[in-house]
Amino acid sequence: MHDHYTYRVTWSPEDQMYVGLCTEFPSLSWLAASPGKALASIRKLVVQTIQDMRDNGEIPPEPIADRHFSGKFQVRVPPEVHRKLVARATEEGVSLNRLVSAKLAEESL
Repeated sequence: MHDHYTYRVTWSPEDQMYVGLCTEFPSLSWLAASPGKALASIRKLVVQTIQDMRDNGEIPPEPIADRHFSGKFQVRVPPEVHRKLVARATEEGVSLNRLVSAKLAEESL
């Protein structure tokens, strides 16, 4: 199951090393001199953490990759923001949903 978790390796300027991270376990990280070592080490740490959780009767988090997403969620914004978004969508000739979806997609990449 640990292979389904969301891993990332990034450079840490403060530590001058690569840091391995797991999205589903935000408190875990591993520093290493190479990206490959950081990834391998964080994966190993996740396996150990899952085993510790199970040994203590805890349920590990479900991997994001295994979750079902409907593609729908509701966002509340101030009325003035709503007005500006509707105006922008109208100017661009698209629906409000399409405009907001495109903006969110830009930010998530």
